[in-house]
Amino acid sequence: MSALLEISDVHISYGKVEAVRGVSLAVADNEIVAIIGANGAGKSTLLNAAMGILPLKGHIAFASENIARLQIEDRVALGISLVPERRELFATMNVEDNLQLGAFRIPRAAAAQSFERVYALFPRLKERRKQLAGTLSGGEQQMLAMGRALMGAPRLLMLDEPSLGLAPIIVADIFRTIAELRASGVSVLLVEQNAQAALKIAGRAYVMELGEFVLSGPAAEIAANDRVAASYLGFQSEGAT
Repeated sequence: MSALLEISDVHISYGKVEAVRGVSLAVADNEIVAIIGANGAGKSTLLNAAMGILPLKGHIAFASENIARLQIEDRVALGISLVPERRELFATMNVEDNLQLGAFRIPRAAAAQSFERVYALFPRLKERRKQLAGTLSGGEQQMLAMGRALMGAPRLLMLDEPSLGLAPIIVADIFRTIAELRASGVSVLLVEQNAQAALKIAGRAYVMELGEFVLSGPAAEIAANDRVAASYLGFQSEGAT
C-alpha cells in the first residue's frame, strides 16, 4: 500500500510553543484515515500545516513529491483540498458561486462535470443553488464547504471537524457521503471529535494527545481499545476495568 500523503517526524510551533512534536502518518490511495483526540490536541494544527497554512519542520510528501516548500495554491493544484473547521464560506454569495470558486483552477468543461458530481452527492445544494450561503442551515453549509473542496477533483480531501454543531441525523448523512467519496477514489484525512462516527468509516486511525500520536492502527482495533473507549467513545469496551 503506497502512501499518497506521507508525513514524517513533523514538528509545528506557534512562536516558541511547540504544538505538534515528532508526528508521522500516512494516507494511502482510496483510504480514510481518522485522527481523533481531545480539543487542543493539535489535530487542526497538523491539517493546516499539511495544507501549507502553517510552516512545519520535517518531511511531507504527496504522491512521492516533497511539498514542504510549496504554497497553498500549488498543493491544491497537486490534488489536496482542506475543508476547515469554520467552513469559511462567502455568506453573501449564492451556493453556485461558492462552488464555482472551488473550480477556479480547472477547465470549464471539467468544472461542469464537477458541478454534476457535487450536486449528485448533495442534492440539497442543487435545490438551493441560488440561495445565499449565509442563509443555509448548518448542515447545508457543511455540505457546501465539502462540495466546494470537491469541485477541483482532489485526490486527497482533508476534513476538519465536519460534524461540529450538527444534528445527529445530518452527521449521519455527512459521514455516509465521506464513505462514498472513498468508494469513488478520493482519499480522506479526517479530524473529528466524534470518535465513534469517525472510527466506523475509517480504515486506520491515530489518537492524538498534547501534540503527539499516542496510538495508531486499524480503526476497528483503536475502537476496541479500552483506553480509547473510556476516553473518547463515552463507554468502556467489554473487558475494561
